[in-house]
Amino acid sequence: MLTVALQPENRLVRRLLSLLIVLLGMAACDALAQGVRPLRLVVPFGPGAPDTIARLLAQQMNAQTGQSVVVDNRLGANGIIGSDLVAKAAPDGNTLLVVSASLVVNPAIYRSLPFDPLRDFAPITNLCAQQAFVLTLNPTVPALNAREFIALAKRPESEFAYGSPGIGNTIHLAGALFNSVAGLHMTHVPYKGGGPATAALLSGEVQVMMSNELLVLPYQRSGRLRPIGVTGERRLASLPDVPTLAEQGVAGMDIDAGWFGLFAPAGTPRDTIEKLHAEVIKALGDPVVKGRLREQGFEVIGNRPEAFRSYLDAQLKLYANMVRVAGVIPE
Repeated sequence: MLTVALQPENRLVRRLLSLLIVLLGMAACDALAQGVRPLRLVVPFGPGAPDTIARLLAQQMNAQTGQSVVVDNRLGANGIIGSDLVAKAAPDGNTLLVVSASLVVNPAIYRSLPFDPLRDFAPITNLCAQQAFVLTLNPTVPALNAREFIALAKRPESEFAYGSPGIGNTIHLAGALFNSVAGLHMTHVPYKGGGPATAALLSGEVQVMMSNELLVLPYQRSGRLRPIGVTGERRLASLPDVPTLAEQGVAGMDIDAGWFGLFAPAGTPRDTIEKLHAEVIKALGDPVVKGRLREQGFEVIGNRPEAFRSYLDAQLKLYANMVRVAGVIPE
C-alpha cells in the first residue's frame, strides 16, 4: 500500500483548519441557543377566532423578524389547559398565550383554577375585539325589532328558548344578561359548540340567540335569520339598519362580543415585554393583516400592557356579574 508522509507544516495547517471548523460550529450552536428558538403561541382552543388570529400574527411576525413562530393548540377545559401551560412556562418571552375572554370568565364559573388570570400572566396587548353581539331571531318569530320581541316574549303564553355554544360561554352570558335586563324568562339551551347552536336556531329548535355579525350576515341575506338589535355603543358597519339595543330602550347591554389578548408568563422581563409589544403592534398595523382581521369581523386594538391590565380587572368584574345574572353555579 502506498503511503504519503505529510510534511510537518501540512499537518499543522490541517489541525488549524479542523480547530477552526469546530469553533465555527460551536459559535453557530451558541447563536441558535441564544436567539433563534421558535416563538411559541399557545392557543387553548381548536379552530376558531383565537386560532385564526394567532396564525395571522405568527405569519406576519415570522416575516418581520425571521424568527420561526409556531402556533401550538392545547385544547381542553374552556381554555384552562393551554392557559395553565403558559402560566407555568419559563418567563423568557418564548412561550406566549393567545386567548379569548374565557381567561376572565373562568374564575367566575370554576371554584378552583390552577392559575390566577392577573397574578400569573404578564399582559402584552389586547390584540383585537369583536364589536358587538347581534340579537338574532328565527324568522318564524313575528317580531321585527327588540321592542316587539320583548313585548311578544312577555305574553303569558309565550315559550321562547335561547341557544348558546355551552354553559358559561360568552354568548350564553350575553343571552342571560339580555334575559334579565329585559325582564324575560326564556329558557337557555346549551349546545356543544357554535355550529350545533346555529343549526338549532336555523331549524327553530331555539328561537333566539346572541350571535356575531359574521355568522348572521349570510343567513340574513338569504332570509333564514333576522337580526333585531346589537349590543355595544354603536351600530355595526355591516348591519347599519339594525339599531343598538340601547337605541331601542334596552339599557345595560353595552357590551362587546369578546376580545382576544396576548400574554406572557408572569415574571417576564420588562424589556422583553416591550420588544414583543413593539413587534406585535407592527404586525397588527400591516395592511394585509389588518384587512384580514376586519374581514373576519375583528376590530384591531393593540393597546399598551398597562391599559390592558386595567381592562382585564374591569372585565373580571363584568363577567362575574354576568355569571351571577345567568345563575351559573361554579363547578
